[in-house]
Amino acid sequence: MSLVLDPPIRQEREYSVAAPTLRAADPLPPLAQRAWQQAWLRKTLILILLAILWEAAARWTDNDLLLPTFLQTARAFVDGIVNGELLDRIRISLAVLVQGYLAGIVAAFVLTALAASTRIGRDLLETLTAMFNPLPAIALLPLALLWFGLGKASLLFVIVHAVLWPLALGAYAGFQAVPETLRMAGRNYGLHGLRLVLHILVPAALPSILSGLKIGWAFAWRTLIAAELVFGTTGGQGGLGWYIFQNRSELYTDKVFAGLAAVILIGLLVENVVFRPLETFTVRRWGMQR
Repeated sequence: MSLVLDPPIRQEREYSVAAPTLRAADPLPPLAQRAWQQAWLRKTLILILLAILWEAAARWTDNDLLLPTFLQTARAFVDGIVNGELLDRIRISLAVLVQGYLAGIVAAFVLTALAASTRIGRDLLETLTAMFNPLPAIALLPLALLWFGLGKASLLFVIVHAVLWPLALGAYAGFQAVPETLRMAGRNYGLHGLRLVLHILVPAALPSILSGLKIGWAFAWRTLIAAELVFGTTGGQGGLGWYIFQNRSELYTDKVFAGLAAVILIGLLVENVVFRPLETFTVRRWGMQR
C-alpha cells in the first residue's frame, strides 16, 4: 500500500506595492563650487597668490636693486610694451625661435621615419641620441660662434640641437609602442616605408609626439634666451635675452624682472593657446589620453 503525500497548501496573501517615489533632482552645486571646477580660475588664483608672496617678500627685503616689488615690475613691463622696446625684443626672439623649432621638427621627423622603416636608421637614431641628447645645447654655442659667427645662424644651430633629440626620442618611443596589429593592418593595405609611418605610426603615436613637441619647445625657448644672454656680452643687438642682459648691466632690476616675466608669459601662452587646444582636438577627443 503506497501513500500519496499532497504538497502543503500555502496560505495566499495580498501585498500592496507602494508606488515608487521619485527623488527630486539633486540641486545644482553652488556658484562657488561650479567656479572652482574651472581650471583657468584655479590657475589664476595660484598666480595671484604668487604675486602677493612676491610683493610681500620684496617689501620685507626693502631693496629695489635686489628684488623689486611686483608692482614695480608690472609698471616696467607695461612701459616696455607701450614704448615698443619689449615688444621689439620679443618679436626678434620669436622669429628666430620659430625658424629653429620648425627646422628641428623636420630633422627629427626625417630621422625618426628612417628609424621606424629601416634597421640602419634605427641604429643611427639610437647612436646619435646616446651621443648628443645628454649634451646641453648651450655647450655647443662656442662651436656655433666659431663656425657661423655672431648672428642668427649660431642661434638656429643650438635651437635645432635642443629640439631634435627630445622630439626624436619621443616620436620613436611612440612608434615602438604601436601595437603589431595596427602595423599588420597597414601592411595588408599595402602600406610600407614612409606611407606606413604617415598613415599608421604617426596617428597611433600622436600622444608621444605631442609630448616631444612640448619638451622640444621648452628646451628651445630656454636655450634661445641663454644664447642671447651670451651674445649680449659681445653684441649690441638681440632679442629678449639681450634685453635682460642689457638692463642687468645698467642695474635696471625692474626691467630685468619684466623681461623674465615676458619669458614666463610667453611660455604660459604657448602652453594654453597652442598645445592644450591641440591635445583637446586630437588625443583627448579620440580617447587616447585623459
